[in-house]
Amino acid sequence: MSNELAIATVTATLNELLRPAVESEVQGAGVTMLRPDALTNQTTPGVNIFLYQVTPNPAYRNADLPLRRNTTGELVERPQAALDLHYLLTLYGEEATLEPQRVLGSVVRVLHSRPVLTRELIQNTIGGLHFPYLAGSDLAEQIETVKFTPISLNLEELSKLWSIFFQTAYRLSVAYIGNLVLIESDENPRQALPVRARNLYVRTFRHPVVEEIETAAGANHPIFSVSRLVIRGKRLRSEVTSVRIGQAEYVPAGASLGDTRIEIDLAALAPASGALRAGLQGLQVLHRLLMGTPPTIHDGVESNVMPLLLRPTIRQTAPPAYDIQLAPPQTDANGNLFRIVTVTLDPEVAAGQRVVLVLNEFGNNTDPAAFSFLADTRTTSGHTVTFTFPDGAVGAGDYIVRLQVDGAQSLPERDTVETDPITNAPNPTFNQYIAPRVTFP
Repeated sequence: MSNELAIATVTATLNELLRPAVESEVQGAGVTMLRPDALTNQTTPGVNIFLYQVTPNPAYRNADLPLRRNTTGELVERPQAALDLHYLLTLYGEEATLEPQRVLGSVVRVLHSRPVLTRELIQNTIGGLHFPYLAGSDLAEQIETVKFTPISLNLEELSKLWSIFFQTAYRLSVAYIGNLVLIESDENPRQALPVRARNLYVRTFRHPVVEEIETAAGANHPIFSVSRLVIRGKRLRSEVTSVRIGQAEYVPAGASLGDTRIEIDLAALAPASGALRAGLQGLQVLHRLLMGTPPTIHDGVESNVMPLLLRPTIRQTAPPAYDIQLAPPQTDANGNLFRIVTVTLDPEVAAGQRVVLVLNEFGNNTDPAAFSFLADTRTTSGHTVTFTFPDGAVGAGDYIVRLQVDGAQSLPERDTVETDPITNAPNPTFNQYIAPRVTFP
């Protein structure tokens, strides 16, 4: 790599490369390094070296990635700029004696036979008397040597190039490109420790596919937080397999884990991370990879996402009673009466989930009333949800209670007793929803 003096060093070394041949082969000839418009009245023979364009090197421009620092901001690799230098060599002298063309022949012969700037030539240029200001250049230490190649410019390109020099007549010219120059920062990067061991892993590509989700009781049964899930698909088993349901991740093992079938008992198996939430959730099968010394788990491939509707259930701490509390009427700051209904449910709900309380009048088979109320704003996840509404919004009577969490609705309890076990009389509520209930006075 080279420092900031590399470009100037290339120009100076090119000067020293051409000078001996031009001076020896054409009497009185010399080498200059000026703008062509500064040599309008030049009559003595010679060649002028002018760097007219610098472009990124196409082979190296993607080698220098912009991320040269780690997450803490420390430099891990020196940034470098890879450049190609475009030179215009203009020939001067008496046209009557063909001096410009003779000089051109000398220049072309030298650059064709010696197109590479050798390290010895660069060091001689830096250490010479003509360029003391290049003493700090380290171009000679660059791994890639600078090579010169002629550029074929058509008449239009030559016209555009010379038009940038205001009121300057065209002189016989030839263009060369020098590639490449690697300019590197002088910052000291952080050196990593040497690698003591390498691990190489070759694995076949196995992408899991989830085709069907149901409960152990059957495909038409709803899914609750205590259900036993059955996942069917292809290539489900891997070295380390886990199942992600929303934010919760489960790790099945043993007989519950197969290549085409996975069973997860949501009631018995606790999530390895995250929490199970009610509502519409996405289910994926994840394949982890064990790599490293010692082996550690790395991310692998993921299956397609299958929707899973997880219904909430109202908790029964002391069955058959449900954890539903109706508080007495309270008065707000404006003197208005309101009521609060508190419901405990499983699984927990997140702060951002939408929970709706649905009340259906019980015992009125003619024109039962129905009400719905949105839950109070929550800031944390939990199992308890409160609903606040004006007193009198719900008439007196018994009401069947349901909850909707992001559209997933709890199921009420159905009366399955057909006759009274004592009197053997027909049960009037047979096959009707009877619980959970709350009574409004």
